[in-house]
Amino acid sequence: MPVLPGAEPYRHEGGEVGVLLCHGFTGSPQSLRPWAEYLAERGLTVSLPLLPGHGTRWHDMQLTTWHDWYAEVDRALSELVGRCGTVFVFGLSMGGALALRLAAQHGDAVQGVVLVNPGNKVHGVAAHALPIVRHLVSSTNGIASDIAKEGVTEIGYDRVPLHAAYSLRQFFRTVDGELPQVTQPVLLLHSPQDHVVPPADSARILSRISSTDVREVLLEQSYHVATLDHDAEQIFDESLAFVERLAPGLVGGEGSRSGG
Repeated sequence: MPVLPGAEPYRHEGGEVGVLLCHGFTGSPQSLRPWAEYLAERGLTVSLPLLPGHGTRWHDMQLTTWHDWYAEVDRALSELVGRCGTVFVFGLSMGGALALRLAAQHGDAVQGVVLVNPGNKVHGVAAHALPIVRHLVSSTNGIASDIAKEGVTEIGYDRVPLHAAYSLRQFFRTVDGELPQVTQPVLLLHSPQDHVVPPADSARILSRISSTDVREVLLEQSYHVATLDHDAEQIFDESLAFVERLAPGLVGGEGSRSGG
């Protein structure tokens, strides 16, 4: 299936500092594209892959599992590490969980982690029924476009494929068990008003990681997809300051312009 217009992966060849951005469950690189471009304009090397099964139609996602999604960001990280001397991982929602697993698995290869409304658990009574219900019902209502800002839409599926949701539940459990292995500096930004991922997920992550350099920022004016919402510029600025603090003297200047 062709990729939806606007949902294409993005890559920018910049300087010696690289950033890998991980998008969310049923979403696409479009939700992080402005963030990626902001970093690219400031000279960073940026990788924003499209996760398998995403960015086309939800039926395609039924055939994928968390192993496929993680393998894609793991491959992208390896490419960045080979290209750049210093690498950071950023993530939104499930992308935050992907970023945390990369940090837990790759240790010193990851300099720091930036999380926006990271997911840690599939909530609700329905979550416990997923092992059975997914064989009876193929999908449920979508979760895309939880955005406070009027006129802004996220490119994501209008249905959640339940086989994939079951795999997401397994993935969150896997990552939760690995959180104590995360020791890198962490910047966590989350929205008090989030209709997809509750603040409890951020609290759980902060309580489980072993990092000592941790900063928590509240995004008061945004919903779940905060990277496209009222607080987007704050996210961009805070993340750049985080990178500049941990990689002093390595960020700055205009990198070569490139696109998707």
